[in-house]
Amino acid sequence: MTKNLTVIATLLLITIRITAQTTTNSLDQQIKNRVASFKGHVSLFAKNLDTGQTYALNGDERVRTASTIKIAVMVEAFARVAEGRAKWTNEVVLTKEKKYGGSGILYELSDGLRLTLRDAVNLMMLISDNTATNLVLEVLTTDAVNARMESLGFNQIKIMRKVGSGGESKAGKDPENKRFGLGMATPREMVLLLEKIERGEVISSAVSKEMIELMKREQDRYAIGRSLWDVPMASKYGALDSLRSSIGIIYSKKGRIAMAISCDDMPEVMWSVDNPAYLLMSELSVMLVNGLTN
Repeated sequence: MTKNLTVIATLLLITIRITAQTTTNSLDQQIKNRVASFKGHVSLFAKNLDTGQTYALNGDERVRTASTIKIAVMVEAFARVAEGRAKWTNEVVLTKEKKYGGSGILYELSDGLRLTLRDAVNLMMLISDNTATNLVLEVLTTDAVNARMESLGFNQIKIMRKVGSGGESKAGKDPENKRFGLGMATPREMVLLLEKIERGEVISSAVSKEMIELMKREQDRYAIGRSLWDVPMASKYGALDSLRSSIGIIYSKKGRIAMAISCDDMPEVMWSVDNPAYLLMSELSVMLVNGLTN
């Protein structure tokens, strides 16, 4: 009887492994077929945080982050406050010299405006405000952000400078890193950072939860999760002329799917919500949600 049970258990295990492999192969083919028609270079990594299933396409490539590096800045800000080395009520002051255009609203507001550190962090994450990011970095420094990432085990997540210029980190002064602009990361490390935050392993369980809740309130949903409006998501996106990047956790009914997708080297500059990269990432996110929850 025991022998029969052992045989049955072994057969079930083999069946599960074959099913998982078939699912992975199917997902791989779907993604590669869709990516093949895209004009640009795609790097991605995704993980089902409940089952441990993963999918990677150039997942360990170092990529330009654009504004997704602001996740790392957010982590350092929350850590600094938790450690008692800063207060959310600390003031930052807007001046003409500190303004930087692009995304956000502070660039349009009056000089001398006083905000709390928490206000600036919220603006950085909710509407990707570039000026707010630089105000936060004046308090933290870019080197401190990178040191925090290293302490968490992420050696490839680096911020090089403030948005635009100034505040160069040690990593940013390395000539080999100039090509990354604002920041560098691998899709895998960004997903693993999100996983640590989601599991309550960054700073503390309570602080990690607070960061996830902040990311759930990002106001734009152009890329991953674009067609999944009824599904909760914690996210951060970034954009440059030839780059679109999107990172987040999609809280599907079948599992929490964390993903980081980078689309770079696009030949056409298109500042539209219907940029081909946004549409691609939207489709890929659905494939990943379905493919990593079977």
